[in-house]
Amino acid sequence: MLTKKQYELITFINLMIKKSGVSPSFEEMKQALGLKSKSGIHRLITGLQERGYIRRLPHRARALEIIKLPKNLYAEKKQNFIIKNDFIPANGKKLPANENTEIPFLGKIAAGKPIEAISDLTNHISIPANMLGSNECYGLEIEGDSMIEAGIFNGDVVVIEKCDTAENGSIVVALIDNEEATLKRIRTKGNRVALEPANINYETKIFGPDRVQVQGKLVGLIRTYH
Repeated sequence: MLTKKQYELITFINLMIKKSGVSPSFEEMKQALGLKSKSGIHRLITGLQERGYIRRLPHRARALEIIKLPKNLYAEKKQNFIIKNDFIPANGKKLPANENTEIPFLGKIAAGKPIEAISDLTNHISIPANMLGSNECYGLEIEGDSMIEAGIFNGDVVVIEKCDTAENGSIVVALIDNEEATLKRIRTKGNRVALEPANINYETKIFGPDRVQVQGKLVGLIRTYH
């Protein structure tokens, strides 16, 4: 039986091999799983190799080959994994991990091309209370693959803390021209705002400061495996 991190890693490797034909780099794997060092990736790969899920191909860069996939990757029963972003401060409250709370679920947001702005409350979702930030939070379903190298996949539900400013490098919900919303990493320099994807197949978009409004920053996500 695989650990959650091993499961997430082999899922990510499988996705990247299908997409590009090569396995991801250790740096890409580190970022996708939210780890602080590549040594953690080495340990996960060693564990997957010992369990017969992958093997290393000698004398080749990015030389990982998937031998088999976990059976529960194809299981009909859904399984949720909660992933919290370590680089975003929580509200500091010590709450039991199994204590849940409900937040508004506002529909889909693009991790790809921007889609229409999100404004209508459609539902609520239940999340662990200790995932909440210090401000009001809401949930959005990801549509697209522009943030996969940050570990955010199509179909994930992201938990967003409401705010109108964010530190450089934060992953935010950005409203463009008061019309389109997208999830991207934000960087500002002078009077320019860059919205960066985490996928080499997408380009960074540059805007004037009056065209982009921050509507919240990422504090965690919920992933459902089928």
